[in-house]
Amino acid sequence: MYNSTSGGYKGPRKMMLGSSPPPVTITKVFDAWSKSGSRACPSAHTDDEMIENENQSLRDRVADLEKKVHEQTDEIMCLRSTLADVLRRINTIEGARDTRKKSSSRTNHQPEHPFIASFPSSVVNSHSGGRATPTKEGVRLRHHHSDSARDVSKRASSYVPGRSPSATQISRRSAHYQSTSSLYSDGHSSSSVSPAPSPSPTHAQAQASHHPVHHARHTPSPSPFASPARPQQLGALNKRWASTSDFATPSHTARAHSPTPTNSQLSRRPNSGSLHNLNNLRSSTSQLNLTRHGAREAQYNPDEGVVKMYLRGRPLNLYVPTPMRETYNPSGPTAQPPAKLKLEWVYGYRGRDCRNNVYQLPTGEIVYFVAAVVVLYNVEDQMQRHYLGHTDDIKCLAVHPNKLLIATGQTAGHDRRDARSWRLNPPADPLSPEAEEWPHIRVWDSVSLNTLHIIGISDIERSVACLAFSKADGGSLLVAVDEAPDHNMSVWDWSRGERGYKLLETKCAADQVLAVDFSPVDRNTIITCGKNHISFWNYESGMLAKRMGIFENRERPKYVTSISFTDTGNVISGDSNGNLLIWQRGGNTVCKMVRGAHEGPVFSILVQKDGAIITGGKDGRIIEWDRDLERTGNVIEVPEQFGAPRVVTSGRGTQLVVGTTRNCVLGGTFTFPLRPVMQGHTEELWALAPHPSQQQFLTAGYDRTCYLWDTMAHTIVWSKDIGEHAQSAAFSNNGEIVIIGTTSGRWFVMDSETREMYSQHQDGNEPIQVLRFSPSGQYLAVGSRDNNIYVYQVSEDCRKYTRIGRCQAKTRKARYQSISSVGHSSFVTHLDWSADSQFLQSNSGDYELLFWNAGLCRQIVQTSQMRDVEWASNTCTLNFSTLGIWPEGADGTDINTCAKANQSSLLATGDDFGKVKVFAFPACNQKARCYEYGGHSSHVTAVGYLHDDSRLISTGGRDTAIMQWVVSAASSSPSSSSSHR
Repeated sequence: MYNSTSGGYKGPRKMMLGSSPPPVTITKVFDAWSKSGSRACPSAHTDDEMIENENQSLRDRVADLEKKVHEQTDEIMCLRSTLADVLRRINTIEGARDTRKKSSSRTNHQPEHPFIASFPSSVVNSHSGGRATPTKEGVRLRHHHSDSARDVSKRASSYVPGRSPSATQISRRSAHYQSTSSLYSDGHSSSSVSPAPSPSPTHAQAQASHHPVHHARHTPSPSPFASPARPQQLGALNKRWASTSDFATPSHTARAHSPTPTNSQLSRRPNSGSLHNLNNLRSSTSQLNLTRHGAREAQYNPDEGVVKMYLRGRPLNLYVPTPMRETYNPSGPTAQPPAKLKLEWVYGYRGRDCRNNVYQLPTGEIVYFVAAVVVLYNVEDQMQRHYLGHTDDIKCLAVHPNKLLIATGQTAGHDRRDARSWRLNPPADPLSPEAEEWPHIRVWDSVSLNTLHIIGISDIERSVACLAFSKADGGSLLVAVDEAPDHNMSVWDWSRGERGYKLLETKCAADQVLAVDFSPVDRNTIITCGKNHISFWNYESGMLAKRMGIFENRERPKYVTSISFTDTGNVISGDSNGNLLIWQRGGNTVCKMVRGAHEGPVFSILVQKDGAIITGGKDGRIIEWDRDLERTGNVIEVPEQFGAPRVVTSGRGTQLVVGTTRNCVLGGTFTFPLRPVMQGHTEELWALAPHPSQQQFLTAGYDRTCYLWDTMAHTIVWSKDIGEHAQSAAFSNNGEIVIIGTTSGRWFVMDSETREMYSQHQDGNEPIQVLRFSPSGQYLAVGSRDNNIYVYQVSEDCRKYTRIGRCQAKTRKARYQSISSVGHSSFVTHLDWSADSQFLQSNSGDYELLFWNAGLCRQIVQTSQMRDVEWASNTCTLNFSTLGIWPEGADGTDINTCAKANQSSLLATGDDFGKVKVFAFPACNQKARCYEYGGHSSHVTAVGYLHDDSRLISTGGRDTAIMQWVVSAASSSPSSSSSHR
């Protein structure tokens, strides 16, 4: 051996004493090989060839094994998802049998079917079609204590399913449990997880000490619109969740603290993303948190039979009907709402400003979102399920590699005043249910719809711009980018605790970030892109190292709009110039570029399993490329009326699922044309008109488009572009004519079947706020924003309209001044006809209630004469019958719409906080109880019952969502109906 000290060699004995042999390099090996090559035996070359052939054979075998492993992994995933779907369907069938048993005796609890009982309770509960889902409950009323309290939390706060409170939190919340039954429709109705209803309180604490109650489970009476209840499994550990069928009295102790919900302490959920997660889901008994509305103390004068209510300090005199004068008490007992709602169908999709938000699950369901609802839509079975955990607009969505777990990110309010910014308007307690009104991320199970983790409440300032699960490590990490000015990017160990664990956070970019994703082959590589940048991040030892993408001598795009990964780990990006670039794996330089792949921005890049690449661009084209980015010749032209493809994803087989910029979801292949799976409005939605005799309704909005919808087929019957912003709509009494009012003061007369325009009329230059036909069909009342009501005589089968007059503000002149005497002083908001078609009642923007003689177009100044008039409808939000719908501190604009059922004593309202509420009609007492439902993320602009009262339709404003609710009879319980009087 060579000795570095003496420069000579030592003998073998020195080597045996522990010295290391001299280093042998690859170069020395090759040198020795070359020197001895001439002396080698002739068979050496043959041996080398045999070794090389054997190595190649081994490589081929390993590649085949890897391919089989991937195929088997996909098969296991599909089998697992199929099993989940089968169990869900089995539970639905067994639940129907259980419901029939329960209907025979409401007081006796029926035992579970032995077949269902044989499954673990978590599996049974999780596969109930979404009926027993601890989703974010949209049922708690916001507190109406003061204006300042309302400003801090503009929307109603809700509690979180799957979250364990601390001891101090438990003392501040009342009990909330899951329902014993469900309001799912039979047949082809959707399986929706609706927010539980909640009659609302103003004086729960004071009454808690006087009304001890007994807990009981109540089963609603059977209804033609109600679906079977699922069997109950009680676990040792309870999870908070609720459903629309709850109506019970809170416990004495819980009410003594607060009207907000509480739950038992939960055990930590497993980190696994498989069906093993379902074994830890727990159920609980059924009960509803009772709450109440209440306006400022009304003053009742029994001598005159008039009650004075206040809105924002302004008094309004309401005359009590003669039969009620002697017994009426504004603070008297309130009736339980006779029916409940269950979310059955959601029309719409948010694609105009969101990306990467449509995915096909192995169960065959397409998952996407609109407003505050995540929709899981099975197109083949025509069924929808709904995740309702969020309280505000959902902005992004990511699917876990196991295809069962989903993460969704919530945004802040629509404007700066309502925005829930952690930095500008932090919640008092980050761990309280109210804190979940702020932007956050929810990780939930797509089979059971259980909320597993709630992340980022104290870390996300404004909105979650984009999300992604890690792929190379099985999805243990989650990356999120905030839309705050700093565009912070955070990496989470999402499964550690119910709130997750933030591993690190860093500023991502100075400009807007459009997409983020993990590399599928390099575990610690994250890619982000957006305005003026594409960045390559490497995560090691709790640190993120950033490298900006280098375009070298190529034109730098203004936006990098989309990213994806090839099967070899290279990054593909699309930009606003329509170019496609391939970035070398592990580097930040471009190795290949395709110029002009699209005429305009590339919105979506999909890499399929066979290596083929599919891109969608603003030019309305979907193009297929091979793995070398050479065109295959397959191109799809998306029809212009559907918009440009915003996201393209793989469906079943060779099918593609496409989300567009005009809020449509399409399905098809390169061989068969695309067809609409879901369509929706693209701008603010205001007009709603249920059909008077069919299961249909019409909507119109600021996108200049009218849609006629079929509630049974859940499809569009027809659509028409009217060329103007629509504000209101109404069907004639026979349903043959539809009237569309616009924001320019023009209104159109149109055939409801052929869409033929018969005539158009102009009343002022302000929006037409409301249109209403008289019960006799002889008159049409047009309420305008110019403070006037125009009355028309109808003839020729509702095709001809002749103006009779105008109900307007008039003044009588005195010697020295002009005094306004009659008429509205602000814009008309609502109006109703009397049952005999002689009178009108109307509301205005300054909280007035006026009455009119329709034939003479004169105001009836002596309003006491109208106390006993029977009204054909009740859409006016300010009258005696709606006194109880106004919460304390309301400013008169909080409630936008209301509608009375056609054949039952039921009243529905929609408010500025995205809530739909149901009251018993008339709601003439201050403390009217109600059921409250969430789902909309914007102001609810209209509600309306179908002609047979089987369903309620609600429309959102800026969220552009249309929601279809099943109406089901509520259970009558002595304890619930007599409490809180």
